[in-house]
Amino acid sequence: MNALRRNVLKSAGMASVVAMAATAGLLKSGSALAAWNASAFDAKSVPDALKGMGTATPAESKDISIKAPDIAENGAVVPVEVTSSIAGTTDIAIFAEKNATPLIADFKMSNGAEGYVSTRIKMGQTAKIRAVVTAGGKTYTAAKEVKVTIGGCGG
Repeated sequence: MNALRRNVLKSAGMASVVAMAATAGLLKSGSALAAWNASAFDAKSVPDALKGMGTATPAESKDISIKAPDIAENGAVVPVEVTSSIAGTTDIAIFAEKNATPLIADFKMSNGAEGYVSTRIKMGQTAKIRAVVTAGGKTYTAAKEVKVTIGGCGG
């Protein structure tokens, strides 16, 4: 039997199985979505977002490091890395203080995961990037100012 014909038949069979599973409701697109805290992500200020997250006022900590450029040439793509050396880190949230909605991301850590996240964020203007870390039921924070030369949030 021709190998190409065999691959075509195998692919067609797999596609029909997936289509039948989707039709039967076994595959749902919404089942893989992460939890969404609307009150925190829709907040217009950092204190309101922290309140929406159910987080107390965080204490400043030198055990949190934020790696981001001092000057971001394009606010639409600002690389940010946050590392927490606080034992038992369970949550890392990233804020851009002058954005219309300052809460950028909220990462949950489990099973003793390393307190490290890396992402790219949008910043509308020069502002502080603030990381808020939850560990052992307490909250800690650190901040770094990033100067934006071209706005990323519609600017």
